[in-house]
Amino acid sequence: MRNNEDRLGAKSIDDDAPPQTKGAQSGASFSFSTPTEFVELPSQGRYYPEGHALHGKGEIEIRHMTAKDEDILTSETLIRKGIAVERLLQSVIVDKSIDSKGMLVGDKNALIVATRITGYGAEYHTQMLCPACTKSVEQTFNLEEQTIYYANDEDLVENGVEPTSSGTFIMTTPSSKVRVEVKLMTGYDEEYLTNLAASKKKKKLQETTLTDQLRRMIVSVNGDSSKGMISNFIDHMPARDSRYLRTSYQKVVPDINLAQEFSCASCGHAQELEVPFTVDFFWPRQ
Repeated sequence: MRNNEDRLGAKSIDDDAPPQTKGAQSGASFSFSTPTEFVELPSQGRYYPEGHALHGKGEIEIRHMTAKDEDILTSETLIRKGIAVERLLQSVIVDKSIDSKGMLVGDKNALIVATRITGYGAEYHTQMLCPACTKSVEQTFNLEEQTIYYANDEDLVENGVEPTSSGTFIMTTPSSKVRVEVKLMTGYDEEYLTNLAASKKKKKLQETTLTDQLRRMIVSVNGDSSKGMISNFIDHMPARDSRYLRTSYQKVVPDINLAQEFSCASCGHAQELEVPFTVDFFWPRQ
């Protein structure tokens, strides 16, 4: 992330004015401008279609969080609807032609972390369960300790993934030998899957999280992009192929890597874990 210069300023008073004029107006007029900074996009804008506001863009400009933005985070209505964070992101993006929901998931993750840092700093305190003793322990992470995974084309080809000119990826399943074309998911895809899962839970229907995600990310099967073909393939896909697609998909997603060392104060267990996005992330307790 690159910070712009602090643009806090004050309207100066004419030095040639009479002393009594200075005294009457001193401190009466100040103008404030919120600082902004540029956040690097893991996708580098490569996977957005032509005409998209982020096509070919390597970074996005955001302004720092303000007290007014905190009103968004504390709105009971927005929290209850689950849209508080989305409203916050849309608020801090400088270019209003950019829709935060239309951003690729990895780019959106980078934006979320950068926004949190501008508002509450890089130090992130949260509770998490130790994978060894399962006790809840206090953990502190530094959000600035991050790396970016760019999904290099050469590495993808070595792993059997073929990037296409349209920003999608083709993977050949190991068991059924089917060529499956997948796309990178956006915030809209995440929203759809979240709402679908909530709807099924409310109706007490069987959870189908894995297959729902596959239906959202698969574009075509052996060149056939019809919904019927894709659904039929997913319903009869060998488990080995399903696991291969999900594992390979993680390799093609440009994203930020926030894995850091976790140490359990209770049992002493230590290992590298991905930083969790808990309720403390945008609603810190201290």
